Amino acid sequence: MSDFEDIQIFVRVAELGNLSAAGRELRHSAAVVSNRIARLEERLGVRLLNRTTRRVNLTTEGDVYYRHCLRILSEMQEAENAIANQKNTTRGPVTLTCPVAFGNKYVVPIIPKFVEQNPDVQVRLHLSDRLLDLLQDKVDLAIRIAELKESSLIVRKLAANKRMLVASPDYLAKNGTPKVPADLLNHNCLLLRFPGSQQYQWTLQGAGDDAPVTLAVAGSMDSDNSEVLTRWCLDGHGISLKSDWEVGEYLRDGRLERVLPDYQPPSHAVYTLYPENRYLPTRVRAFVDFLVSEFGGTPPWERDKD
Repeated sequence: MSDFEDIQIFVRVAELGNLSAAGRELRHSAAVVSNRIARLEERLGVRLLNRTTRRVNLTTEGDVYYRHCLRILSEMQEAENAIANQKNTTRGPVTLTCPVAFGNKYVVPIIPKFVEQNPDVQVRLHLSDRLLDLLQDKVDLAIRIAELKESSLIVRKLAANKRMLVASPDYLAKNGTPKVPADLLNHNCLLLRFPGSQQYQWTLQGAGDDAPVTLAVAGSMDSDNSEVLTRWCLDGHGISLKSDWEVGEYLRDGRLERVLPDYQPPSHAVYTLYPENRYLPTRVRAFVDFLVSEFGGTPPWERDKD
């Protein structure tokens, strides 16, 4: 039994003036109630109650302690009421992290719509290509475009996502077009690097039954920001591994071309992740549902092709 429960027992004994009456109300025996009071007195080093065969009365120290305990219990009730209100209403802050390019392109534009629908919610957006720890960094949910590892987080898929190798026509004209995956070892590969990043190795799967090929590619420039890599790629500085949502428009207007189109990198879907949802606040659940409705079905980068 916790110290907080001992305080509750003490308060009821003080109010009822009887150990047995307090025990009946709290569903404890008189002996248990007496032991809990004795434990409090031993911990505090003072006598809280004067006991007679029929009634107990507060000592001077007990009266002081009783008044403080009342305030503690009142504040605890207020805290529980506040949490209940937050839990059952869509209000308060929602902290979200997502990759920089994806966030700028597809998340930033839709946040005002969510806030307009939920005016008592404040959205706090962190754009980063680094993978934040939701629990350690106190983040409510994340959008990830990656091969997810086992974790205790709840995962919901938002959209499928194809990936491909791309380069500008100028780069390919100057440096030649790779014909097989091994040719990439002789090209300037633009890499996304940050602690935990796996993009310094590219895995490609051919159309046949051959095993996937994994290459330790390299280049003269890398960045922890995927938008930088896209800029360098457009400017003709190398080959980059990109998602359809990042470069689809540049493929359509000819500013980029696919490299090794017969060899497919593993697809990384777009997911939202959040902690175990038993006690998920209503505001966070509402934002997750909003993301699913915005990206479900045909995702916006596919709609852009129409």
